[in-house]
Amino acid sequence: MKSIDWTGEVLGRKEALLGDLAELLKIPSIKDTGTGEAGKPMGREIARALEFMLGLAEREQWRIQNLDGYAGYAEYGPAESADYIGVLCHLDVVPATGPWTSPPFEPEVRDGKMYARGAIDDKGPTMAAFYAMKIVKELGLPLKHRVRIIFGTDEEHTMSCMEHYRRVEKMPVAGFAPDAEFPIIHAEKGQINTRIVLQKSGVAGEQEGTAHGGVGLISFHSGSAANMVPEAAEAAVAGEPSLLTAIAGQFNDYCAGNRLKGAAVLQDGALVLSLQGKAAHGMEPQLGVNAGLELAHFLRNTDFQPDAKHFIACLDEYFYDDPAGRRIGIACEDEIMGPLTVNVGIMRYASSESSFACLNIRFPLVADELQHVETIRDKVGKHRFAMEPPVLKKPHHVAKDHPMIAALQAIYREETLLEPELLTTGGGTYASFLDNGVAFGALFPGKENVAHQTDEYIGIDDLLKATVIYARAIYELANLDI
Repeated sequence: MKSIDWTGEVLGRKEALLGDLAELLKIPSIKDTGTGEAGKPMGREIARALEFMLGLAEREQWRIQNLDGYAGYAEYGPAESADYIGVLCHLDVVPATGPWTSPPFEPEVRDGKMYARGAIDDKGPTMAAFYAMKIVKELGLPLKHRVRIIFGTDEEHTMSCMEHYRRVEKMPVAGFAPDAEFPIIHAEKGQINTRIVLQKSGVAGEQEGTAHGGVGLISFHSGSAANMVPEAAEAAVAGEPSLLTAIAGQFNDYCAGNRLKGAAVLQDGALVLSLQGKAAHGMEPQLGVNAGLELAHFLRNTDFQPDAKHFIACLDEYFYDDPAGRRIGIACEDEIMGPLTVNVGIMRYASSESSFACLNIRFPLVADELQHVETIRDKVGKHRFAMEPPVLKKPHHVAKDHPMIAALQAIYREETLLEPELLTTGGGTYASFLDNGVAFGALFPGKENVAHQTDEYIGIDDLLKATVIYARAIYELANLDI
């Protein structure tokens, strides 16, 4: 077989790739079960994104299947082959909060980058994989195994899409998720995802009013996704005007002293405190500034009603300035995966509604996750919080001598002239659903990781290079003896 100019093949399809990606990025595919229905469990917009990708695959005359709206796939290759290679992508995105330079669902190219929510996580890499398989098909290359691009719809929350896929379909013999970093991530931390809910006293005087110290917490709001470090927080406080004025002055001093952006505004007889932090992915909470925890830390000595005091005290005592979980007693680390991390992504308090916090904990191989759950349950119980049944995800690890890893390392080395070292991550990808699954790009070493952040983007040259790598990976893995 003559040598293939993989880069030339990708460049010849550049405009088509970017056009299809722009259309996909226009769909605000944020999970919304309020608009869900039969066949659209994650909501109307995610269903629209899935239908869009399956429509593109139908255009290519690939075998397609919509699996009850939880997931779908596009398959190419010999239908009679017993096993298949999986490329596991996701179409859902996190909410687009914060001040964007351009609207997050109106993709815009600036300085060689395409900006939009989902550009790098994970719609850009998904379209790269799609065009990679399109190139393999259009070149008429022989394949030993079938190849499926699997489109998930709930990766940013509980991954129920892949649980459903695993129930109704045979799993790939091997594969990769283009949903992380290059070179190759062969180990992923486990996760504990749970919600702790304040058990209110039921006594009106403890939930409402300003009987304690003359001030009362009306509401507290921070975060919109458990796996994001919240970049904004707001609390409303009621009380005597002189007390509110004093609190406003203290808050302004607190923000100035800690180099935080905040505002204290008297509004309809209440004091509204707002604070800006810095967003980051929940797998790396140490890279962000958790606005909710900063605001709780400021309010820790305010003499609120008992329920509110318990809410604030729990956040401050166990989670403030401690992404490693030391204060709550679950800190641990190992040589392969590094330290455990804790992210408090959503915080809500309201006197007349449910009050809670969402925890996203990522742990290494050495961790005892069941003991960690019991430790957390015991600690937060001291502040009247009850833990809801957690969703647990085991750590994932593929041995470095697996033949798939050797093949991907060779491809990466030849296309980038860089060493394909093996990495680990605190992030969770679909690769962990496969015995022989790794995360493979699409973020290149040294490049800014803007997943889950304002002004998310993907570099167009990086997108094209990833497409080259994925085309080779699809072809070579589909012909590997596994």
